[in-house]
Amino acid sequence: MLVCHCNIITQKEIEDSIIELLDADPWQLVVPAKVYHAMKKRGRCCGCFPNVVETIIKVTEEYHLRHGSDDSDAVSFIDRVRSLRHEYGSSRHEGRTKGHRAA
Repeated sequence: MLVCHCNIITQKEIEDSIIELLDADPWQLVVPAKVYHAMKKRGRCCGCFPNVVETIIKVTEEYHLRHGSDDSDAVSFIDRVRSLRHEYGSSRHEGRTKGHRAA
């Protein structure tokens, strides 16, 4: 699935990049800018960043559960990130106005 139309980046490429970052340091804070930098890309319109954040949360949670991390640590960390996402990000619909149209 294509996630970033500006850079033509697929879901699989983003997931692979996140896993590489987590392999280097499993408890680092992974953010969209760090993922794009690892892929030698940059955010252009940044409309895909909310979807990238959701992918980061999903992949990080699966990574820690698969590698035998303490389940309570991984889940509480992911829940905190999700609560911040809902508090600061999802209500603005990617920063676009209500009448925004792509075409």
